Parts: sequence; C-alpha cells; structure tokens
Amino acid sequence: MRERASDQPQSSLSAVTGQPVRGWREILDTLATRRSCRDFDGSSIDRDILAEIVRDGTEAPSSCNQQQWHFIIVDDRDMLRRAHDISGGNHHFAECSALIFLCFQKGWTHGNFSVVQSVAGACYHMMLSAHLRGFSCIWNAGIGDKDALAEMLGVPAIFEIQGALAIGRARPTAPDMKAPRRPFAQVHSWNGFSRPDSSVYPVADAPAYPYFAIRNDENPFAIWDPTRWSWEQVGDFRGYSVWAKSPLAGVYVSRRQGAATEAELSLLPDLSDGARVVELMPWGGTYSVELRRRLAPGVELHLAELSEANLSFIVERFRQEGLSLDHVRPDLIEGAQLPYQDASVDAVVSPQVLEQMPDPEAMLDEVQRVLKPGGSLVISVRNLDSAYGGLWQKVESKAQVPNQGPFTPLSASHVRGWLADRFHIDTETGIGQEESRDATTVSGSESLTCRLYAARCLKR
Repeated sequence: MRERASDQPQSSLSAVTGQPVRGWREILDTLATRRSCRDFDGSSIDRDILAEIVRDGTEAPSSCNQQQWHFIIVDDRDMLRRAHDISGGNHHFAECSALIFLCFQKGWTHGNFSVVQSVAGACYHMMLSAHLRGFSCIWNAGIGDKDALAEMLGVPAIFEIQGALAIGRARPTAPDMKAPRRPFAQVHSWNGFSRPDSSVYPVADAPAYPYFAIRNDENPFAIWDPTRWSWEQVGDFRGYSVWAKSPLAGVYVSRRQGAATEAELSLLPDLSDGARVVELMPWGGTYSVELRRRLAPGVELHLAELSEANLSFIVERFRQEGLSLDHVRPDLIEGAQLPYQDASVDAVVSPQVLEQMPDPEAMLDEVQRVLKPGGSLVISVRNLDSAYGGLWQKVESKAQVPNQGPFTPLSASHVRGWLADRFHIDTETGIGQEESRDATTVSGSESLTCRLYAARCLKR
C-alpha cells in the first residue's frame, strides 16, 4: 500500500502553526462540489485505493478517542447484489464498485450518540477522500434488514451496522447536479436560536419530545393534516425532501400506484397542439413524465409547483427520461394562487395532491378561474372512505410524515360535493378496492368507496 501524507514529514500544507493552509479556499471550493451519486458504471476500484479511502476516514475525530468503529469493505459482486436485495431495492448497491458498511461497538459513550457521531465523521472523511480522487459516492442510512446483513457479513451482535457508503465511478449520463443547500441565513443564528417559521414544521403540542419516543414508523408528534401547515411550510418541505431520490430514468416510480396511474391518465381529454395543460404540485416528476408522454408533442405542459428546487429536480428527470423540454414550462406558484390569466388554460391535472394542500377549496376556486369555458379538470384523491383510508388511519398516519409531504386522505363524497359546486362532473371512477396497489376500476356509487376517487370535470 502506498505511503500516505500523514506518514511523511510535515509539509507546507500544515495549519498547525496557526497560519492558513496554502490554497485553502480552492480546497474548500473543490470539496463543496461533492454530490451524491446513485448511478454507477459497475467498474472495479483497486483494493489498495479502497483501503486508502477507508484509512483516510480513520483520521476523523472519535469521541474520547476510543475509535469503536469498524468498516467492512464489500467488493464481491454477488455480495453487492445480495446487499441490494436486502436493502429493498437500492439499485446502486448492485452497481457501485464497493460498499463500505459502517459499524460500531455498542456501549461506548452510547447515550449521547457519541459513537454514532464518530462513525458519521469518519464516513464523511471517506466521502471527501473519494471525491478528491475522482470517485463518486453516496451514504445510505436505509440499508434494509440489519439482521440479514449481519448474518451475511458475520457481524457480532454487540456491533451495530449504522449505514453503508457506496463508492464507484458515475456513469457519463448520471445527473450532473447537487441537491440544493438551504440559504445560510436560514440555518444559523448568533447567541440563541432563530429560524424562519417556514422551515420549522408543525408538531403536536407536548411538554417534551423525547428522542426515543420518535421513530419513522411511529411518531406521536407528527402532524399529517396539511391544513395545519402553511403553504410556505409545505413548499419548504417539498423543496428539500424531494431530493431524497435521484431523478433517474425509470427509477423511484411508485410501486403502490402502478396501473392506477394509467387509470387516472385515461381521463385526459383529447388535446391538440397548442393547448395548455397545468399539472398542480407535481411530486418528483414521475407522474409528470407519464403525463408528457400522453400529450401531443405541441401541447404546452405547465408544472405549477411551490418550490424552485423541486422544479429543477423535475426538469432534470425529463432530461434523464429523454423527453423534450421544448413545450414544458416550470412555473413557481405562491400558495393557492396560480400564475395564469382568467380562462387561459385548457386542462388542469391534479393527481393525488388535493389532500396535500393547506386550503384545497381555495385551489379548486383558482382552477375554476384559470380554466377556459368547457376546459377540463382531471383530478384524483386518496379516499378516506375506503380500505386504504382505514389503513392510513390505523397504521400510516401513526408514522413520521413521509418524504412526499403531509397529507390526509379526503372523503370522496366531500370532494365530489366540492367539484359539483364548481364544475360539471363529466366522468367519475373509483380505482382500487384493496388497501394498496389494486387498480380495479368501478363506476357509480361504488366509485366513492375505492382507494382513489378520480373524475374529469368541465367548467360550465
């Protein structure tokens, strides 16, 4: 293995004397260009280089200098595929050059998460080492069944697998973008806590919020009801949380929705080139690309979204999917106010987003305003009065608010009433009679009992 800089006599790069390191600004600017990658080319990296990257990580600080960490480097292709399967489908686990599993022995400075912080610091040190060497990487907390991983890797019970660092070479077609950083003014303050209200999300009133009382699958303080959020808070959440997934072609498409998307899109009216279609609050772009494929090439598709960051993410997904952006218009909206003139839009599409809005009826009023006479609203909502609604109430709503943002299923009969007050309901259908994934379509009164209630409405 090659000698490392720390094994050599002290160089002029040292800042031990209290003087700044030569070229410090350039170094920091280079480190700031590091971005997460989920699209690797599958090539191998020499084991000596991988070992050097991990060894660089051990230069990070460790609580009480105990260094109760351990790093398992996996470069065996069969084991990488097994790690992919255990993770539940992290496709990059099977495509990267190596996974470094981040472990620590439980029991040392355990209560203050000191050992967890130590491993996290080492992981980031490895990420910077990989970046400076020209490699790409991504740290993953979602690694799947840790017991199955421990069995595969032979990890003793007293050690915890904290996460995994995937390292490799990015494909030439990988998204060339870094997830946005919050404005610096928003995330720091002097001599006391101060933060904009829009970036502090609602929680249930409680005298205290014990850390170990909160889990992803059970959070008694989470508020799913978007009417208790402001539009600014919802927009902030969407602007950053959406970046939990990469805009890769054909990846991170909802398995729950499946054929339901086809049923929703079947309600689209015939639209000719030059028509204007608005999709309300698109989430991540997976639905948007399917909508674009259904529309004639010359139809103008407007993406009406609360967050600039989310819009840039969706635009990149269009590029990754090989779709033209010639007739795609990313439009930033403020709350329930749409940036379109009265009677200027041919169709509005609202796929399962009404239940994510702080004021859904105000948005329906806006839709009525911007639609041309005879224009169409194609809408679907998750139905509280369904088997899925029962599942949501008993299970899902007890968990942490998901990355798609706060939502509460709406009663299909209530939504139908809102629509009838403002539009002529031309067609309505129910999608899915089971709790999840089922996309059976029904009509008539049964449509009000399905997982999704969908309708095409016309402006009178």
